[in-house]
Amino acid sequence: MTPEEAERKMQFLYALRSRGVTDARVLGAMERIDRGPFVRGLFAERAYEDMPLPIACGQTISQPSIVGIMTQALNVQPRHKVLEIGTGSGYQAAILAQLARRVYTVDRYKRLVAEAQTIFTAQDITNITAFTADGSFGFPEQAPFDRILLTAAAEDPPGPLMAQLRVGGIMVLPVGQSDAVQSLIRVTRTEDGYDYEELRAVRFVPLLEGLGAD
Repeated sequence: MTPEEAERKMQFLYALRSRGVTDARVLGAMERIDRGPFVRGLFAERAYEDMPLPIACGQTISQPSIVGIMTQALNVQPRHKVLEIGTGSGYQAAILAQLARRVYTVDRYKRLVAEAQTIFTAQDITNITAFTADGSFGFPEQAPFDRILLTAAAEDPPGPLMAQLRVGGIMVLPVGQSDAVQSLIRVTRTEDGYDYEELRAVRFVPLLEGLGAD
């Protein structure tokens, strides 16, 4: 690692900590996974700034501090099976894969899934299964999940995803109208229902049904 790269990594981690990402396992995962390969084209040189950036198919890669805060809120443990709705660039799934036993990630855009899979393979991340589908239905074949993460905003937590959460499991997602400020919430499934906790204001692309036209 060159001195410039070391300095950049130090600044990157400092920015995460200063914005509330304090969990040592999450910080360790974010130190190991280089955001650079997940950002392409014109914005590649801005990969290490704490800001969201555009990617293909009109989608975005979330800013690293939000990735960290959502991952921290999810409290992923080493034996967990995690479902991510909205693969996007693949960056969030790669972080989750450092913390969980197995990650299933789904996106409505075939192109995004293929590009993310190429990066996972290149980085030798072998515990992610990425596929194209309508994420609002979850992945019943592999349910129940210990943790579920949505990287697109729904007006309400989708029923099929709630049903695919294990008792004791946690789902973190943005909720609200797509053209307004949304709330990041944490849903915990209990023996007799669901507990809801509001975490902070966020802004995400909307969760859309159906498959995307690549």
